[in-house]
Amino acid sequence: MSPMLIIAKREFRSYFDSPIAYIVICLSFFALGLMFFFLNGGFWQLDRASVARLFESAPMGLSFLVVPVVTMRLLAEERRSGTLEMLITLPVKDSDVVLGKYLGALGLVLILVVSTLAYPIIMFKWPWNLGPLDAGPVASGYLGMILFSAAAVAVGLLISALTESQAVAFFITFFVLGALWLFGDLASKAGGTLAIFLNYVSFQSRLNNFWRGLVDSRDVVFFLSVTALSLMVAFRALERRKWA
Repeated sequence: MSPMLIIAKREFRSYFDSPIAYIVICLSFFALGLMFFFLNGGFWQLDRASVARLFESAPMGLSFLVVPVVTMRLLAEERRSGTLEMLITLPVKDSDVVLGKYLGALGLVLILVVSTLAYPIIMFKWPWNLGPLDAGPVASGYLGMILFSAAAVAVGLLISALTESQAVAFFITFFVLGALWLFGDLASKAGGTLAIFLNYVSFQSRLNNFWRGLVDSRDVVFFLSVTALSLMVAFRALERRKWA
């Protein structure tokens, strides 16, 4: 097994060796259930077979709770405890450290994303059957959430690489991802060039097409670009510390 996969496996297992994974999973499903069924009238107000509410609510929970909690300790805790110095002196590449940490955290987030399939299955297949569900928007919606999760975790990893405090990493990630999400709402109130820019960088605006069943290559490239750029900057931050 490659060093990257060993680090990823170690990182993934560490979440379940502590209460973090269980707390995040429980709180996430509780909050998602409240938003899905009760926020602004909830699912029942739609009066049609649709899980659009799920795709509107889940990325908000990922931005404001899950990703900040999961990523805050990735490199910040290693730097604070001094184990990062030991890790980067081992015969592993810096890229293996960054990608291993990233894949471990992304694995936990994707487990949460995939587990939300319980909503459409239970409500529209078995044991309930509330009506025929269009599979196209569901498939594209989950593709959008996976791409969004990949980008959000990469941003969180980058922030964790730039600080030694888990608390600082949490709050910065919370505000950065929150801003990238809320830019979509601000764009509707702005005008001109500012509105165009806010829509361009807004995660919410980029996910709108996926919710409607449309897969736009520009949105796919945007999320993949954010992911790659964040990982590259995190790698440079780790490399710079190695030679400091």
